[in-house]
Amino acid sequence: MNDNQNNPFWESELTTILVVSDISISKSFYTNVLGAKIFREYGGDSLVLKFLGNWILLVTPGGPTDDKPETNFIVPKEFNSVSHSFTIRVRDCRKSYELLKKNGAKFITPPLDRGAETRCFFRDPDGHLFEISEYRSSE
Repeated sequence: MNDNQNNPFWESELTTILVVSDISISKSFYTNVLGAKIFREYGGDSLVLKFLGNWILLVTPGGPTDDKPETNFIVPKEFNSVSHSFTIRVRDCRKSYELLKKNGAKFITPPLDRGAETRCFFRDPDGHLFEISEYRSSE
């Protein structure tokens, strides 16, 4: 049995790093459209945000460093190809859609009902994919 209560690793927090092409455009999107809060900015090429209880680190492209040799941080190459995405669980997908759309989010489609779930997708300025999803229990 794992005793995670006494393991300092499990007291950590997870930060998602997104590589963006223009830090000021992304800063505006994440703060004005999504309502993320700025935690810290670093020299105009990175920005830490607090969003829905999570950390997002926006960084501009960069090459290898001593602690990550042969590793390049790049902006997504193809706007319509996805290697990861975010899902935001909401109580009301249609209301969330209208609010985010009013704030400037550009959705791929309006919310679609898929049985017990209503969902729709939008992207940040560099193509990172976000889903808003409302799940309705069958009970």
